[in-house]
Amino acid sequence: MRTRLAVFTSIVALLLAACGDGDTDDTGEEATAPTTTAAPTTTATTQAPAVPEELTIISHDSFAGGVTEETFASFTAETGVRVKVLPAGDTGSLVNQAILTKDNPLADVLFGVDDTFLSRALDGGIFISHRSSLLDQTPENIRLDPQNRVTPIDFGDVCLNYDRDVMSDADAPGSLADLITEQYRGQLVVESPATSSPGLAFLLSTIAVFGEDGWKDYWQALVDNDVEVVPDWDTAYYASFSRWGGDRPLVVSYASSPPAEVIFSDPPTDVAPTGVVTDGCYRQIEFAGILEGTDFPDAAGDLIDYMLSVEFQEQIPLTWFVFPANTAAALPSEFVEHTVLPDQPANVDPALIDANRERWIQEWTELVLG
Repeated sequence: MRTRLAVFTSIVALLLAACGDGDTDDTGEEATAPTTTAAPTTTATTQAPAVPEELTIISHDSFAGGVTEETFASFTAETGVRVKVLPAGDTGSLVNQAILTKDNPLADVLFGVDDTFLSRALDGGIFISHRSSLLDQTPENIRLDPQNRVTPIDFGDVCLNYDRDVMSDADAPGSLADLITEQYRGQLVVESPATSSPGLAFLLSTIAVFGEDGWKDYWQALVDNDVEVVPDWDTAYYASFSRWGGDRPLVVSYASSPPAEVIFSDPPTDVAPTGVVTDGCYRQIEFAGILEGTDFPDAAGDLIDYMLSVEFQEQIPLTWFVFPANTAAALPSEFVEHTVLPDQPANVDPALIDANRERWIQEWTELVLG
């Protein structure tokens, strides 16, 4: 009996030790569990993207001048992130500043680089890639970067405009080649490509149409046909163009100029006083990109997505008088009724522009102004 009791007691003690739950046994001694090594566990943790209080867009003065408290109000209401716009001069100055400050960027997003400076910006390595979920709602022919470092936001066509009080639709030129005929002697005013964005676009249009071997001969013919050259669009449109008191019924302007004339007409009118020559129009595409070095790349991508949303895109025509990139955005009635877009606008490869821009401008200056 004593032997069986001793064995039984030993078994109970072993079982209590094996259970090892930290309880106290009958004798008041703490049972000790056997030491074991737990298998390591790995918990996957995903750090939430940093959310800023404010994002900064650096852009050209024309865009900055149209921004109001309402422009990004919906974005701020949805995300809690304010948007600040930093003006940086013209497009060339904008790109140059972004390249010079690449290691310490002035903003999170750059907006306003167009095809005339796009290659320089991309080669400068100032952007990180971002493919907007809305990109497929834009025409393929305005997506100029297959790596998605920039996103198309809007476009505008630089086109010849004519004054319908002086020149009927039937009498307007049908092509760039018509401008060098006797019929249009002394009737055209253009902007200098050295100082004007539409002036550069018109020069590129003539290079696209007449080629590297023919554009200078064409410009010589324009000079011989008494073309007028002025420094900027304001001077061309509001001083030289006959619509506003000048003596030239043909001007290099935009496809959106006729609807603008209707919108701002005083007294109101239902008929556009100017028309568009669609041959030789040059399409300028403006892009936005996330700047390399931003502390908030995810939030910056959300801002670009907002700029491509229908809500923002439908602000574009009546604020900046260019066309939205998102084809789902509705156009104002004035744009539908009073302008026409070219089926095949002229274009020059951005890399070719970057490689030759300065030479072309210099050769144009020597030929036309020299």
